[in-house]
Amino acid sequence: MIYAFIISILIAVVITLGFAAYNFRRVSKMDAGTELMQEIARAIQEGSDSFIAHEYKIIASAAIVIALLLGVIIDWYVGVAFAVGTIMSALAGFIGMKIATISNVRVSNEARITKDLGKTMKVALRGGSVMGLSVGGLGLLGLLIVYVVFGIVMGQVDAENVIVVENWLGISFIPFTMTVTGYSLGCSVVALFDRVGGGIYTKAADMGADLVGKTEAHIPEDDPRNPATIADNVGDNVGDVAGLGSDLLESYIGAIISCIVLASYMFFTGMHGDNPISSELLSKMLVYPILFSALGLAACVIGIAYVLMRKSSDSPHRELNISLWSSAAMIIAGGAVLTFFFFRDMNVTAAGFKLGTLSPWVAAVIGIVAGIAIGYFAERYTSYDYKHTQKIAHASKGGTALTITNGLAVGMKSVFLPVITLAIAVIASNAISGIYGVAMAAIGMLSFLAATVSVDTYGPIADNAGGISEMSKLEPEVRQITDKLDSVGNTTAAIGKGFAIGSAALASLSLLVSFMYAQVGINDKIVEVSLNIINSYVLAGAFVGAAMPFLFSSLLIDAVAKSAGDMVNEVRRQFRESPGILTGAVKPDYKRCITISAAGALREMKLPVLLAVGVPLVSGFVFGPSFAGGLLIGATISAVMLALFSANSGGAWDNAKKYVEAGGVEGEGKGSPTHDAAVIGDTVGDPLKDTVGPSLDILIKIMSTVSLIAVSIYSHFNLFDLF
Repeated sequence: MIYAFIISILIAVVITLGFAAYNFRRVSKMDAGTELMQEIARAIQEGSDSFIAHEYKIIASAAIVIALLLGVIIDWYVGVAFAVGTIMSALAGFIGMKIATISNVRVSNEARITKDLGKTMKVALRGGSVMGLSVGGLGLLGLLIVYVVFGIVMGQVDAENVIVVENWLGISFIPFTMTVTGYSLGCSVVALFDRVGGGIYTKAADMGADLVGKTEAHIPEDDPRNPATIADNVGDNVGDVAGLGSDLLESYIGAIISCIVLASYMFFTGMHGDNPISSELLSKMLVYPILFSALGLAACVIGIAYVLMRKSSDSPHRELNISLWSSAAMIIAGGAVLTFFFFRDMNVTAAGFKLGTLSPWVAAVIGIVAGIAIGYFAERYTSYDYKHTQKIAHASKGGTALTITNGLAVGMKSVFLPVITLAIAVIASNAISGIYGVAMAAIGMLSFLAATVSVDTYGPIADNAGGISEMSKLEPEVRQITDKLDSVGNTTAAIGKGFAIGSAALASLSLLVSFMYAQVGINDKIVEVSLNIINSYVLAGAFVGAAMPFLFSSLLIDAVAKSAGDMVNEVRRQFRESPGILTGAVKPDYKRCITISAAGALREMKLPVLLAVGVPLVSGFVFGPSFAGGLLIGATISAVMLALFSANSGGAWDNAKKYVEAGGVEGEGKGSPTHDAAVIGDTVGDPLKDTVGPSLDILIKIMSTVSLIAVSIYSHFNLFDLF
């Protein structure tokens, strides 16, 4: 029976990747426009390719070292699983970046030829769908390979092998949980590099272009006279596309892995209890989250295809929502049928399922509803269709200080309701399905990930299309179309960030419980299954953990500011030394700005990455598992708050600027003092929404994943246990 479900998962993956390949080919065959448009697009492609190549060399070097360490210290199969995760995540980011740089000019040309908003939106969505479908398909393909090769062929998922073993160093662990955690760590490492490096790159270029071009030279956004414009467009691809894809692939896999690890430890710790989990139930609990995710992929394929095939509409926001909510609806309906037949006639009470067979499905639905609610709150606080963002725009009439102050207030206010939603989701899913249900809620929230990433990737593609339209000097109507698409993309990006942060919180909670269960001895003895906050080590760890996201964020903002400062100086130098640039008589040096952004990102990303991986390891090996557990608690709570604040305040500032540009503030517009103040607000928000916010959810997941692997070691070997 399990083999039939494995085949079903494989079919869903093949269909998903096949549809992605079809859309890639369909977009690639479209007309790329005029010679000037193609020349600009080639410059963006070359800059993106160059950065990704350099970044992936760094990732490859780090991945080889980590894989070897895992293979030697734990076991060879953990290192191999880590390598598979690294490859899948890196491949997803690369494919997404390639399709973004191919489709941006096609979107611009579609707007030029048709002057039709709906048709242009479909080109952007088709390009974005390649990324979304690849993220879901490749992530699940890699996990399926790990499950089949190590779980089935090597027998790691067999009930008799779901036991604690001891390796040559005396380190004890359950083989399959360590294998899948290695796979998850591989995805996490690539996501961290892509998000941090890409985020620094894109915001340094964006800020440099805005600060000199808009506020000093008073030239339009993406004006070809601005030397930083190409670097800005390159940044959209390496940060908001490649980084986004690797980020959400890691969230997706982290949620599934947390379910698998929890099921294994629940089986192991309860095998000698009064109501143990049966071997058959264990087998189904291990494959169920993968099967549910495969159902989500199939639903997303249908939802995206439906929007692409239906008649064009002049409401891109509605069209994008149709792809999201139709996918979610199909997952809810299909998940009920799947879960009922999958778990029927089984004693599920041993797993903590309070509502019988449908318990894990109900938990997943809670996650879906919570994700939709968080997305709704993000839209309310960031879209200029609502009062919060409009208030920031009107406040800009009073100057920059009021713009910043109001944006900070909106960002802080926006944290409360999403956190309440998360709290309700945790309590409800745990009450219905135990801690396994909390992990299923995270999977539910990410079950339509392929559609979410497709919509998110659409945004940077539309943004790039606008830049190409401006630099190619196309008709103003073309830029108006791409600006409308870009504005919707900003809102959908804020919604996507909310999903990523919410799912990261739920997955991290599940991994934290797994972390506690992982402190097991070879004699079926649980060392510790709770973290008492009154314990001095746990409390001290929580304090340090709560400070971690702030330190991490400061490093990212410093990195962006430093690189942006270099960019500003370079743009000013070119304007000063070549006055003909502003008159259009001399072509600016775009390549120099691309080099500055790339060098700054590659240089500055190393310390934040080292901090994210190193602090949980040092904490565990020095102070032991209790301190490390407290560290994870503090970091998770703090990071969720800070990430929501950063994403929403930055999104609100960005759309407040667009509201002014769209004529929302009477008597004001581009070039006015109000617009200048709004641009400064947008610039302040840039590193928050596109560097800090997205990177924080990776921080807490990679800290949890690293700790889950390392706790098997430092629960036996740590400095304080020597005294």
